[in-house]
Parts: sequence; structure tokens; C-alpha cells
Amino acid sequence: QVQLVDTGGGLVQAGGSLRLSCAASGRTFNINAMGWFRQAPGKERDIVAAITWSGGSTHYADSVKGRFTISRDNAKNTVYLQMNSLKPEDTAVYYCATQRNYGLGTTVSDYDYWGQGTQDTVSS
Repeated sequence: QVQLVDTGGGLVQAGGSLRLSCAASGRTFNINAMGWFRQAPGKERDIVAAITWSGGSTHYADSVKGRFTISRDNAKNTVYLQMNSLKPEDTAVYYCATQRNYGLGTTVSDYDYWGQGTQDTVSS
């Protein structure tokens, strides 16, 4: 099993920045990729960004390209999501997740373990 703790959410004004962190523990050698998803009230959980554990490949949702950056620190078993130029429509609960299979998954079903989620609210 892999345990994930995601932190860093909060309230910020539009145009501001937030940095999310997700620390993994347990059977981390099984991790091939990590992703950040978000879910707004009444909506499905969608991919925001993902990165292979080697760091060689990344994926971003079109809505966050150029504003968000995903990175990882293998020594700390931690993945980060730097979110800049935030918009009210970025308001959601953000979840980190790990993928065991090879490749870079972009859907919920590709991921095996999930963090508890962190609320990010962007005010206009």
C-alpha cells in the first residue's frame, strides 16, 4: 500500500499562487507516476497534471497549461503542484494520486492510491 498526504491548499485571490505538496510513504517503489486531480462541487474528478516518477514525462490539462507546474523530489517521495495566475474556476478540492502501471495516466481509473484532498478556493 501507498499512503499519501497532500497539503498546501487554502484561500487566495484571483491572480495569486498556491503550492501543493503530496508526500508518499509505504510501498513507494511501486509508483510509476503521480498525478494531481481536482473536483469542483457537482462535477467529476478531472486530471490537472501528471508526472512520471522518473520525471521524464509530464501531462497538463489544457485549462492549466502555462499556469501550473508539476514537479517531484524522488529523495523525499514528494510531488508538487505550483499553481500561478489562479482563477476562480480553479476552485476545487485537489487530490494527488499514484499510478502503478507504466505510462502516464490521465483518468481516475489509471490511479491506484489517493490522498485525502485539499480545498483550494480562489476568490474573484
